[in-house]
Amino acid sequence: MSDVVLQVQELVASRPTGWARAAAFAELAKLRIVGLVAIVTAVGFCLGASQAGLPVDGTLLFHTLLGAGLVGAAANTLNQYLEQDYDALMKRTQDRPLPAGRLTGVEAVMFGATLAVLGTGYLAVQVNPLCSALAGITLLSYVLVYTPMKRRTPLCVYIGAVPGALPPLIGWSAGTGAIDRNAWVLFAILFLWQLPHFAAIAWQYREDYARAGFPMLSVLDSDGQRTNMHVVTHTVALVAVTLLPLPAGLSGAAYAVGAMVLGSAFLASGVLFLSRKTTAWARFHVLASVVYLPLLLGLMMIDAK
Repeated sequence: MSDVVLQVQELVASRPTGWARAAAFAELAKLRIVGLVAIVTAVGFCLGASQAGLPVDGTLLFHTLLGAGLVGAAANTLNQYLEQDYDALMKRTQDRPLPAGRLTGVEAVMFGATLAVLGTGYLAVQVNPLCSALAGITLLSYVLVYTPMKRRTPLCVYIGAVPGALPPLIGWSAGTGAIDRNAWVLFAILFLWQLPHFAAIAWQYREDYARAGFPMLSVLDSDGQRTNMHVVTHTVALVAVTLLPLPAGLSGAAYAVGAMVLGSAFLASGVLFLSRKTTAWARFHVLASVVYLPLLLGLMMIDAK
């Protein structure tokens, strides 16, 4: 009995307190990813308002970003709760708050559930029910569909790309109260962008994914040929879709030229990664992808019709 008491005391003593504890919860929320979600949500909001001939309401935008951010943080937290045993097997994730023991599973569930209720409720009250419903769909599809599918099939990337592409629709619905066909152009861009982006991440950490038993394409594709096809075909499709804002009336010719230049550079980055298939070049392609998307969306905003 004394040994059990001693182990419990050691566990309690090892728990972070004060700012360290707050930092652990912030790590669960993945604030950098929440920041990216905020950017694409804001783009959807502003473009939607512009297309509808409405002024950009700064107060409404603030409410939208706050609510969407809470829901995004909830999704990240609950995802880590469900994957904590697998995270403990991977070098990249073994120091996260749950596998490292800095927070408990109960704390993570309570934190994630509270954020989810607050975020969706806040959007329903301060923005509109459609925006709240889209945020709820994003959360549920990410946590209850994508997360378990990661352990079953490499096709999970297509499933995971759906909630990843919904934030601009959340913003659009917040700014206009509805969703039209132009909003789906933004959805398609975000959906396709994620596929080469995550393919490079999966290649970079393929040994970690194999160790944890995730059947990612990079794990099953030892010679990289299927990864080649995946990255090239989806990047070409992405470049084609990024030109749709011109005929759709979202942006003008200057955006289209910029989109072609950025798309060609992004494709070249993918070809360099695939020609070498090293961890370093996979990391470079990931970096290229996170530079490419904000620049593309920025051009779209600058040249918005």
